[in-house]
Amino acid sequence: MKILLIEPYFGGSHRVWAEGYAAHSSHDVHLLTMPARFWTWRMRGGAITLAIETEQWVEENGRPDLVVASDMLDLPAYLGTARRVLGDTPVALYFHESQFTYPWSPQLRTDLQYAYINWSSMQAADLILFNSAFHMKVVFESLPRFLRQFPDSTHEHLVDEVRERSAVLHIGIDLRRFDQVPGSRGDVAPLILWNQRWEHDKDPAAFFRAVFGLADDGVEFRLAVCGENFRQMPEEFAEAERRLADHLVHFGFAAEDDYVQLLRSADIVASTALHEFFGIAIVEAAYAGAFPVLPDRLSYPEIMPGTLHELVLYREGDLQERLRWALTHPAERKMVAAELKQSLAAFDWSVLAPRYDRLLATLL
Repeated sequence: MKILLIEPYFGGSHRVWAEGYAAHSSHDVHLLTMPARFWTWRMRGGAITLAIETEQWVEENGRPDLVVASDMLDLPAYLGTARRVLGDTPVALYFHESQFTYPWSPQLRTDLQYAYINWSSMQAADLILFNSAFHMKVVFESLPRFLRQFPDSTHEHLVDEVRERSAVLHIGIDLRRFDQVPGSRGDVAPLILWNQRWEHDKDPAAFFRAVFGLADDGVEFRLAVCGENFRQMPEEFAEAERRLADHLVHFGFAAEDDYVQLLRSADIVASTALHEFFGIAIVEAAYAGAFPVLPDRLSYPEIMPGTLHELVLYREGDLQERLRWALTHPAERKMVAAELKQSLAAFDWSVLAPRYDRLLATLL
């Protein structure tokens, strides 16, 4: 089967997903992409650019058997042009994130048009896929409320039919690459890792408040803060770099080799996310051997084994104490980390790519 995968925002988790599936699928997967910048413009204008490129691609390679697009594509706008060459080629839409419940920064005004692009794209797709059951649940719970904001002909009666064309398909990750790098945990102070985007929806301020408390109490630890920053350094990171200088072993973006080594060295990985539909970075770190300290919400209860919830998930206000426990109980921490690796191996592409292939083939 020849698959054309359309990704307007080719960066971060979107790029990892697209390249990963193309590399591990038994089908012939071709990528049409745009650089990962100006995300609002990608959602509005990327469709026309990629439709024109699709016409050129079809002229050179023939019509694909299937199109797979990410949630960043305005699918009706894309198909309005590309149907000239795609004809009745079926289309699957994959949701990494969605705009219905996105927590906009206080500096930005909520804009309904991006959520509406998601909704109209769901209408146009033959199959809608979500990267977690949590994500799918949130979308269909929020859709009626979202649609009722419009003055008339609000489409609420279409939600159930769209739900029937929807399914959950977890994102695949190249986890085996961590097995090729030896761990470097030793007798030094435990290493806490933060490996999230440096954005407000990951709530870094809450993480740093907990770490400041541990440092003020004299608890021994090292700290690695890595991730991408798409704006001027947020104030909370500048403060952390200053106040935690004696604990820091890494601060800023990490290239792939350095990132893998950091994860194989980390003893603990923490999240304070307010908005997370899967959590690639957390799964990677936990598979690589870090003990996760995660909020008891979002997708985390889904991706963590139920038998370990009491140990790895914290409730509101408990982050600092859960970090303290993890830092001071090395034997228990290592035992949980070893158990988690076996469970999280289910997210490796070697397991998930065949599931993608089988499910997508049903569209033919």
